[in-house]
Amino acid sequence: MALVPYDETAVVGLQRFHKPLATFSFANHTIQIQQDWKQLGVAAVVWDAAVVLCTYLEMGAVELRGRSAVELGAGTGLVGIVAALLVPPTNASGQNTGKTRGGGILPQI
Repeated sequence: MALVPYDETAVVGLQRFHKPLATFSFANHTIQIQQDWKQLGVAAVVWDAAVVLCTYLEMGAVELRGRSAVELGAGTGLVGIVAALLVPPTNASGQNTGKTRGGGILPQI
């Protein structure tokens, strides 16, 4: 069990979670995530663990090609977005199409 303070003035380190917009750069893309701590609490902010995992994936530490994944997080979905951007789509014969996988989906989120 973890104690998560909801008083934005109580802990100095938590003030960044109260910013309405968090911006990240992964997979040659700028990703902006809206945050709403006051209304949705811990599920509506990007936590450090998500940023670390995105960096780990971007380093190529895990082979994502040819695999299916479901992100079971309870947060903003940053890890799933980055994973989708890192895997180039393939056609039926397994050849890289040269397009960004998330090109048609991610801009609409």
